[in-house]
Amino acid sequence: MGINKLFGTDGIRGQANVWPMTPEVISKVAKAAASSFMAKAPANLIHGDHRYTVVIGKDTRLSGYMVESSLMAGFVAMGLDVILLGPLPTPAVAMLTRSLRANLGVMISASHNHYLDNGIKFFGPDGSKLSDIDEGEIEKLCAAENFSLAPAAFIGKAKRLDDAAGRYIEFAKATFPRGLRLDGLKIVVDCAHGAAYKVAPKILWELGADVIAIGANPDGSNINENCGATSPKSLQESVISHRADLGIALDGDADRLIMVDEAGALLDGDQLMATIATLWRESNLLRGQGIVATHMSNLGLERYLETKNLHLFRAAVGDRYVIEEMRKNGCNIGGEQSGHIILSEYCTTGDGLIAALQILSILVQSNKRMSDIGHTFEAVPQILQSISTKNFIDLDQDRIQKVIQDASEKLESNGRLLIRKSGTEPVIRIMAQGDDQALLKTIVQDIVETIQMVDSKAA
Repeated sequence: MGINKLFGTDGIRGQANVWPMTPEVISKVAKAAASSFMAKAPANLIHGDHRYTVVIGKDTRLSGYMVESSLMAGFVAMGLDVILLGPLPTPAVAMLTRSLRANLGVMISASHNHYLDNGIKFFGPDGSKLSDIDEGEIEKLCAAENFSLAPAAFIGKAKRLDDAAGRYIEFAKATFPRGLRLDGLKIVVDCAHGAAYKVAPKILWELGADVIAIGANPDGSNINENCGATSPKSLQESVISHRADLGIALDGDADRLIMVDEAGALLDGDQLMATIATLWRESNLLRGQGIVATHMSNLGLERYLETKNLHLFRAAVGDRYVIEEMRKNGCNIGGEQSGHIILSEYCTTGDGLIAALQILSILVQSNKRMSDIGHTFEAVPQILQSISTKNFIDLDQDRIQKVIQDASEKLESNGRLLIRKSGTEPVIRIMAQGDDQALLKTIVQDIVETIQMVDSKAA
């Protein structure tokens, strides 16, 4: 992300109290977002009987209070009413934006990042994340700082929705087949000390499971710390020590899901999507003749789908781009290897809990163990490596392109290679996968050394 660019690959994100995550900038962003939407409304509705409404949810980071207050100040200054949801998963904010007929939804979260970071994600009235065009318009308005504040008599109001968590709990439970229960299942759920620390254990318990909750004691600074979907070791250990039937790991804002079988083996987003797609195909629920994943997804998933006469449509990394590809191809399952799983029959964004409930429904109906249903395909060897650089490196440089082309030729049609820049920091991510593990290691090492050499000369 360039130094003057607010929006990255997933909203606005950065360290709290450092640009752009300062109260001043956040308030400006709220004013710009309000101005953007009000400019598209009929003139007689702006200060008439109709009140524009924005809902705001957050995760459990200490800085959430500051960000929430700054957003609220900006929105009410523009004449919008604000409904505060408190700590709730990102998909719950998307759902409540639709349910409350709000004009805008905002989630305050930096997802799986360290607690020192925070971020802002915007949702439109339909619960979908804003497009690049909408975000670009907000960014231009923010830079211009040309806002028409509401007259004193039309300043907005703010109130808390006390039953926000309960509404989401009932919504999530309604996606689980009627007549099924989780009686007899012992489930460990790792809430990452994040947004789902209350709702996740309640949903599972109300459906009949014996629930062991870990990562469910947020203190403002422990979100994602050695727990959750990005650090599942404690979940694996808990499943084994408690002799549980399975484990569920969410990330800080609960839009990501990783699961663990009864033996402690990990099940990533690729395996979980394959499991759901298999059942939905058998039940005639699968639409679009396949599923959507990203360029990071394992080649084994693609090969497995081919055996079922299904296609793997690949999208750019980021759940927003996955959703765009789902709409383009008429698919109702999409997601990422990292655990973002979008089931458009139920939600407009990734929802870790709803995806987990779909897996649990398959488990209950099959009367099998998690290890029997979760390992749907054999993954090919895959290497993921991130390189921190001193500079924002241009990957189009001849030297880098040469080593990438050489690597691609070595892999030929038996593997995949992806090199991409982070949208928020000077980091380059390399993914190589294929049948020859030794070749993958050599390829990745050559690319890493070349990028580091270019970086050192640019310093």
